[in-house]
Amino acid sequence: MSTLTPNLTYFHAGALFNLKELAGNLMMARAITEESKGRYRAILPQDLEVDLTRTAAIRDADLQALLSADVALFHFDGTELDSGTVVEFMVAKFADIPAVLLRTDFRRAGDNHADAWNLMLSDYPRTKQVIVHAMELYQQKRNPALASDNAAELATHETARQVIAAFDEVCTMPPVLPPDLRKAVYRWIALFPTFGFSAKEMEEKLRTILQTKIEKKLL
Repeated sequence: MSTLTPNLTYFHAGALFNLKELAGNLMMARAITEESKGRYRAILPQDLEVDLTRTAAIRDADLQALLSADVALFHFDGTELDSGTVVEFMVAKFADIPAVLLRTDFRRAGDNHADAWNLMLSDYPRTKQVIVHAMELYQQKRNPALASDNAAELATHETARQVIAAFDEVCTMPPVLPPDLRKAVYRWIALFPTFGFSAKEMEEKLRTILQTKIEKKLL
């Protein structure tokens, strides 16, 4: 029986610039919710209601949603990682948010070290990797004898179970951010992106977010 706080939210970070990416994010988010029996509920940036004509509004909404989440999932696919996802990951680490890095792309990339991405994104605390060879998993789940082969769905659910196990692990890792620095760090995070609110409003928002994380024993 899990001792984790139930109904945790997670920020679902990844590219969302075409229908395949949008559909894939939604499919994975639904699988994670289903396989965790509702313990982990996604905050999908693609579903946030923002002014799409103002790029700063999109950025501000994404970062606020990330900071409010209990844990975060980052899709680290591609020969070059999505730059927005990289920014979100670094903000998560500044805020000491537990993180899971998911790579299903079997291509090699990065700096010829252990990880398939730039070495500057490796070895951060409260962070776990889930590495899945998508093509191998898809082929394992295929059943050509069936008229409607659901290999993609089965592979997604198998990957979701691995992500959930990683969520469970990172959410029980002790915080890195010292208690005496929490208020100062979260105050700075409220100020440095120059969100579309007054400094006073953002500081209050981040104070509330910080207190919630402390109450959930995530900080």
